[in-house]
Amino acid sequence: MKTRTPYRVFRVVALVVVVLSMVAPLLWMVAASFKTNVDIYDSSKALAFSPTLENYTKVLQQANYVQFIGNSLWVAFAATVLSLILGVPAAYSMSRFSMKKSALVVLMARVIPGVSLLVPWYYVFSNLRMVGGFTVLILSHMFVSLPLIVYIMMGFFDGLPMELEEAALVDGLTHIGAFRRITLPLSMPGIATAGILSFIFSWNNFMFALVLSGADTKTLPVAIFDFVGYASIDWGGLMAAATVVTLPIMLIALFVQKYVVSGLTAGATKG
Repeated sequence: MKTRTPYRVFRVVALVVVVLSMVAPLLWMVAASFKTNVDIYDSSKALAFSPTLENYTKVLQQANYVQFIGNSLWVAFAATVLSLILGVPAAYSMSRFSMKKSALVVLMARVIPGVSLLVPWYYVFSNLRMVGGFTVLILSHMFVSLPLIVYIMMGFFDGLPMELEEAALVDGLTHIGAFRRITLPLSMPGIATAGILSFIFSWNNFMFALVLSGADTKTLPVAIFDFVGYASIDWGGLMAAATVVTLPIMLIALFVQKYVVSGLTAGATKG
């Protein structure tokens, strides 16, 4: 027991340091969202200050962030649903027919930097008069979510025993019927995991929306830059807007983390 005490102390200290390094910026962001710009610059009011809701009023009413929240929800939801509709059958086919080369192509699409595609995308979509609409935003977000869903679901389908589908075929079901009635219900934890992660990535996506969105279709990460001016930065409004962007996705992650972990774990074992 004595030999393990230093290790336990080191582990506790390391965990505290890691947690503080991750939580401290978030706490500062939330605290700054309730301060005026003068208080933010005043180091003596780092902890003791008079809170104000002026920044949130500016964000939710004057800056029309309710519309931007709706835009982000619509784009993330549509991109996630369409990616699931296309990605789940594709992952099943790649898993059951051992399409390793196709899986490698999907992985390469996940690895390629998105910024390398922005210029050709903007050129193509501008010629099609689609820049500034929701369609181009949803398609661009699917470039991130679709490979992610395919790769997660491939590992999950690999972990499902083939005997269940073979038994369904013996009972008279077709391959599509076995997939719809047997495999698909069993894969719901993996689908939930892939959908949640896809929604989070789409909600946080900034680069595609910055280039391809319009004044009426901009999402929350892009709308934050309205508080960054040429000569000055409205730090209070910026922190309030960042809080509005961050808190919903943090709450979603906290409530669904056990489903994400269970889904990934279920797809990590075979048989």
